[in-house]
Amino acid sequence: MDRPFRLGFLLTAGGLTAILAAIALTSLSTVLVYIAIALFAALGLDPAVRMLERRGLSRGLSVAGVIVALVVVVGLVLVMIVPVVIEQVASFIKSVPKVIEEFMRTDLYAALEAQFGGQVEALLAQGEKLITDGKTLTAVGGGALKVGTSIAEGVSAFVIVFVLALYFVVGLPRMKTSMLRLAPARKREQTRDIVDQITAAVGGYVQGMVILAAANALMAFLLYLILGLPFPPLMATVAFLVTLIPLIGPLLFLAIGTVTALLANPLHALIFAICYLIYIQIEAYVFTPKVMNKTVAVPGALVVIGALAGGTLLGLLGALVAIPATASALIMIDQILVPKQDARVENPEDQPAAS
Repeated sequence: MDRPFRLGFLLTAGGLTAILAAIALTSLSTVLVYIAIALFAALGLDPAVRMLERRGLSRGLSVAGVIVALVVVVGLVLVMIVPVVIEQVASFIKSVPKVIEEFMRTDLYAALEAQFGGQVEALLAQGEKLITDGKTLTAVGGGALKVGTSIAEGVSAFVIVFVLALYFVVGLPRMKTSMLRLAPARKREQTRDIVDQITAAVGGYVQGMVILAAANALMAFLLYLILGLPFPPLMATVAFLVTLIPLIGPLLFLAIGTVTALLANPLHALIFAICYLIYIQIEAYVFTPKVMNKTVAVPGALVVIGALAGGTLLGLLGALVAIPATASALIMIDQILVPKQDARVENPEDQPAAS
């Protein structure tokens, strides 16, 4: 009688522990996301630190130099770009009725209206109401208090991630050493080599991702400026943020940039779409291999599968970390599993005797 009771008690306790662990992980999900983003950013800054170390600076001075440069860049972005973007967002909202009115006088609108009837006008009216109606904006934001709270939460999240990233950059060698002590002594050198390869791959991917997003933002800014389209700084900022998303980011901005330009000038929108589409092809076949392949060598099919799986499981964060996670998995398979399989030989005693 005692054993069934104890078994049932242990099973119940185990089930309750698992449920409590799941609840705790759910409650800590935001904190875990902050930690993951901060570690991702720290690994992206680490190659710059190691580059300064190779030039003769100590680890402390290298970290200090990178941190100062990062603070300067973030400060310049906040001081120079953010006010312009806010002003242009307000101008964009105010100009929507006039832009729609001018668009309704174009030949393109007449052709669309002849094809689809009054549905085009109704769609434009709904879009104008969605952007300019104060009630709609209040409903979307959940009220001014909720909007203010969301902004405060966003700022605090940025500060938390920024501070965590700085701590991770400073303590990255110590973190690696502590993790290596968990491995058996005879395998620590191999484990160290694998960890170094993984951190180099992740850091190179983060840097490459930022470089490519900055190139997309510059291209969007130049095209909008040359074609005389409205709000070049705003669209450049949108391009930078959107193209950080692997695979679909450039295509998504192609749609956003083209639709925005279409309301101002259909011909210039067509030129923008063609030029940016050409740039996407050049980036995919020229820039991306040069920037990424030196640090993250992942087959194209695995890139697509990894990005889809990561996006499904963790949303945007999952899509961002999918490629370096796939690269890390390939490194571990190549360094651990493949050598084990290569070392396997059949026992000669198991071989059938020759007849």
